[in-house]
Amino acid sequence: MVPQFLQTHRKVIAAAMVLAGFVAALVITFTAAPPPDNPLGYRPEDTKRYLRELEVYGGKINILASDIREWFVSLWHGKTLAVTVAVLSIAAALVFLLVSTPLPPSTGDGPDAQTPG
Repeated sequence: MVPQFLQTHRKVIAAAMVLAGFVAALVITFTAAPPPDNPLGYRPEDTKRYLRELEVYGGKINILASDIREWFVSLWHGKTLAVTVAVLSIAAALVFLLVSTPLPPSTGDGPDAQTPG
């Protein structure tokens, strides 16, 4: 049986993790600068020629991989970084609660149980 104060401490730590993540997300949201303009005036990745060359050299999977890579890179800049931090703080708190949950006491029926004799 786990003492009640340990259960309370686990919940307080998890709540503090989520609160810290949300505070960091708010700070990022209010201090994030808008993305800079592209010096070319357009994104080469959006042109039909670029997409066609991607498909010729690597097939449809190459276009999909390029889109996934661009999406993943966008998670770490600007206001989307705030959302990423908030989601990661919730995930970290849930993992902490899962890992810090004590196992039930052993019943003695397993292979490690001592046999009388």
